[in-house]
Amino acid sequence: MIYEVTMMTEMDETQLIGSLPIIPKQARAHEKRDALLKSGRTLFIEKGYDQTNAKEIAQHAGVATGTFYRYFSDKRQLLMSILEDKLESLLPPEPLWSNVNPEEYLSSLLEDHFNRLKEKGIHRVLPELLHRDPELAKVLVNAKRNIVARIHQGLEKAKEQGFTWEDLNLETVSWTVMSILEKLPEMYTEIGTQPNFGELAKIICRLVFPPEKIDVISNLKNN
Repeated sequence: MIYEVTMMTEMDETQLIGSLPIIPKQARAHEKRDALLKSGRTLFIEKGYDQTNAKEIAQHAGVATGTFYRYFSDKRQLLMSILEDKLESLLPPEPLWSNVNPEEYLSSLLEDHFNRLKEKGIHRVLPELLHRDPELAKVLVNAKRNIVARIHQGLEKAKEQGFTWEDLNLETVSWTVMSILEKLPEMYTEIGTQPNFGELAKIICRLVFPPEKIDVISNLKNN
């Protein structure tokens, strides 16, 4: 079955997939589609995207290969369906800088994000695809830009309150924070142990705030 990819110019920039062959309405059909999604996720993580095919996904899900093509045009569309539901959780979180202890809050945020990535695992498939799938790459870039814009907005508010270093270019800082957050999975792979989230949070906060301002922000939270 031939799958004609819908161009991103004709789609919402946050949409990953075009129209599916069928949208199941009955509970039994939903169960089969969900089984295919779970099987695809498992095999993509275990074997890699290129080493997995539709027949294997169907067999792993306990359905016929023809059933796969009732719900998905190909394995790429199945992967895009998985990512469409998981995209937000795969991207780094947006830190908050006010009404919290920034170091404690950011440490907790980093740990939660890291644990979500470990649980889902599907993020490990992305490097295999991004260099040859411009649609997916564009969606992820746009999503990252949105997060960076929100980080920047939060930093601007913190600057207005006099909390940040005065000589910082906050747009550059925002992208630097994003880069550090993105490196969490790579750090885990390279060092072989769980990152020290408290130390990472301290580094990021020292990049943004003079140490005495962190105490001021923390005291505001307690008042």
